[in-house]
Order: sequence, then C-alpha cells, then structure tokens
Amino acid sequence: MRRVMASAPVEEAPVSPGSPGTPGSLGSPTERPKLRTEFAFELPRGYVDDEGKVHHSGVMRLATARDELIPLRDDRVRENPAFLTVVLLGRVITRIGDITDVHAGIIENLFASDLAFLQDMYRRVNSEGHTRAGVACPECGHSFVVDVAGGRLGES
Repeated sequence: MRRVMASAPVEEAPVSPGSPGTPGSLGSPTERPKLRTEFAFELPRGYVDDEGKVHHSGVMRLATARDELIPLRDDRVRENPAFLTVVLLGRVITRIGDITDVHAGIIENLFASDLAFLQDMYRRVNSEGHTRAGVACPECGHSFVVDVAGGRLGES
C-alpha cells in the first residue's frame, strides 16, 4: 500500500441551541473544531516489561512548549542530542498497557520499530492534529483514509 498525504475531515464539536454560531446568538458564525488532546495507539511489536508481559496499547497526549523545552536542559540530551526523542516521548506518553509511569527508561527499552512508530505519531498529532493518513491502493488507485495509530490486524 502506498501512502499519499490527503486532508481528512475534522470532527466538529456539537452545537447546542443558543450557543455561539447558532441562529439568534451573538457568537461567531462558525464553531471551532473540538480540540482532541489524547490519542490512543497500538504498538506494532509491543513493550516487554521486566516480567515478560507484552504491552501493546497506549495513549499519547499533545505536547506543550514546556515538553519540548525541558528536555534541552537534560544532561543526557546535552551529551547525545539523539536522546531528545526518548526524553520527549517519555513526557508525552501517558500510558503503555498497564504502565502509567512512562519515562525515558521505558522508552529506551522499546523495539526500534515501536520507537519509529511513536516518533511518526508524535509528529502527526503535534503538527497535523490527527493520526489519519491518506493512502491509495497500488492495484486500482482508489484513495481512502486510514488511522495510523494502529489497532489489531485489519483495524487501522
């Protein structure tokens, strides 16, 4: 399957009568889209904890300016700038499986394919605001949108 960038529809916040943007109200003529701050994901391989349990599902939140600035003061990042990704993901991933205390040590122990997946997801949610990507069938050329946050086979 070949990936092609395409715009995807934005979820709109429900509008209640009398709220801004509805007839007879004093608000703006259009409502802002509902802001989504957390994004669920499924790791391609999964994080294996110290007891051998594999954790696949997780949640990433939007990054703040502070999330991107604080790691720059970290000594590990100063020594090795490539470590920035690990520290940054440790700040914005709120859960991997049963683990809610996600930190750089956990991110360091992810498989390389899972780290690459999370880096791509971080870029998508913080730059584009969603985890959808436009793709096209290599056989017929039909274009459609998939959610790259993953899921079980056939669910993305």
